[in-house]
Amino acid sequence: MQPVIEVQDLTRVYYAGTVPVPALRGVSFTVEPGEFVAIMGPSGSGKSSLMNILGCLDTPSSGSYRLEGREISSLSDDQRAAIRNRRIGFVFQTFNLLPRLTALQNVELPMQYAGVPRSRRTALAKEALASVGLSGRLHHRPNQLSGGQAQRVAIARALVNDPAIVLADEPTGNLDTRSGEEIMAIFQSLHRRGKTIVLVTHEPDIARHGQRILHFRDGLLVQDERVAQPVDARDVLERLTEPAAPVNAEGVSAAR
Repeated sequence: MQPVIEVQDLTRVYYAGTVPVPALRGVSFTVEPGEFVAIMGPSGSGKSSLMNILGCLDTPSSGSYRLEGREISSLSDDQRAAIRNRRIGFVFQTFNLLPRLTALQNVELPMQYAGVPRSRRTALAKEALASVGLSGRLHHRPNQLSGGQAQRVAIARALVNDPAIVLADEPTGNLDTRSGEEIMAIFQSLHRRGKTIVLVTHEPDIARHGQRILHFRDGLLVQDERVAQPVDARDVLERLTEPAAPVNAEGVSAAR
């Protein structure tokens, strides 16, 4: 089976005036259809530069990036924009929802750009919001939603065009523990249904929800780790909902 993502000897160099600043220094890896891959690394390791290239927001200085077998660096700006809209779903740490639009209208936006008829857009947007548990929040605006609900809207928006891959950049970074696990439960549900997910995070516990962890440092891929037993967000949520053990007069838990 053809990989969804093929990266070979990828480099990205920026310039501070005339001084070259390498962000990626010869990175190679593949992502197979249906994989759940986490990307980790400290600030300045090249994670953001890589995600911008994978998302067709930027092009490499050298090397090859193939999405579903298609070489991306050779495409025009308009062709890359079409791929971003139709084959890539983005989920961001800051949600990137338009504040004046309802949840339903925010989810409809990618389909509007793709020229999907309005009646079809509305039906698909409702279906996507239902899939993330937000059927009751269709007409709420972002400021009427919790952080976890806003991120669910962003996930629904990422899914409506049935993308080849979902790219998630720190999707739990602004959320509390429970909301973060609820979001990871959605990603794992998508993965079980066959969706390919690439997620950037600085949290080791979040990274271990995936099948693989790509560790970056100084623009290099330094480790490609297979996760033997990924964390199941459903188990974590179940533990978070367990009632606390009663405490006696001495302040000692009765569960001891």
